Amino acid sequence: MGSISRLETDMADHDRIRVSLENAQAAVDLVRETSDDELAVEAELTVSKLEQELQRLETAAYFAGPYDSFNAILSLSSGAGGTDAQDWTDMLMRMYTRYAERQGFDVQLTDYMPGEEAGVKGCTLIVSGALAYGFLRHERGVHRLVRISPFDANKRRHTSFAAVDVIPEIPETDTGSEIPESDLRIDVFHASGHGGQNVQKVSTAVRITHIPTGLAASCQNERSQLQNKRMAMAVLKSRLIAYQDRQRDAQISQVRGAHKSAEWGNEIRSYVLQPYKLAKDHRTGLEKGNVDAVLDGDLQDFILASVRHEQETGR
Repeated sequence: MGSISRLETDMADHDRIRVSLENAQAAVDLVRETSDDELAVEAELTVSKLEQELQRLETAAYFAGPYDSFNAILSLSSGAGGTDAQDWTDMLMRMYTRYAERQGFDVQLTDYMPGEEAGVKGCTLIVSGALAYGFLRHERGVHRLVRISPFDANKRRHTSFAAVDVIPEIPETDTGSEIPESDLRIDVFHASGHGGQNVQKVSTAVRITHIPTGLAASCQNERSQLQNKRMAMAVLKSRLIAYQDRQRDAQISQVRGAHKSAEWGNEIRSYVLQPYKLAKDHRTGLEKGNVDAVLDGDLQDFILASVRHEQETGR
């Protein structure tokens, strides 16, 4: 999103809030004059919606990063825990899909590798919408699940891990020069399928590997090999830019000492289903007892707390 588009959006938000504020004030004044219970309920709802909108705009003011307004490429991969971890990765894929739907974002599944017995080994989602990356980048890191395993005949408690990586989807016009073909290896294969869907018998899925870095991107969601190649290349370019940014940050950290990154082994959040129910963010300390709601996409409180924590602490 360009600076002019962002300014137009901010102005539109300002005008909408001004109208909502005037409506809320009128509703409150009317209740004071009439003491009507139904009007009081309606006024309370109007004020509540205004508070939510103000909170959203206050939060949006925090997003000043160069990529915050971009779409997000969210990749999930199962970790320690075997089948349980792959099932946990599947649960996270659903959680982020539901979160995106709640926020009005569009979600496209571009890559999917099913587990041997159940769940997902890994998958990639492109989440499109205003500030999608700004919000979702705070989910990058390791997520831990504690529960009674549905795959354990003895009903023992298991701990499972899954890694979440989030990078911005860089528009084609911002990716700079083309990648030399000699630096790429392109493989085609049969799509893995998802959720019991019929898999095409022709090899339309595409995986592109950047040989110098080993970075790769796959797409199997589109109908043609050409479409999958185009999508995989877009994801690969975004990953290369994110990789270059992280390399630069690593060099800077050697000089000034950077904060601990959210890499494997550094859980950012735990979801406990047994022996009690609790979702806890280890960065902010925020806890929620309704884990089922969180797993159904109710993540915004965690994300907003992380946004504010980053502003206050710089990490």
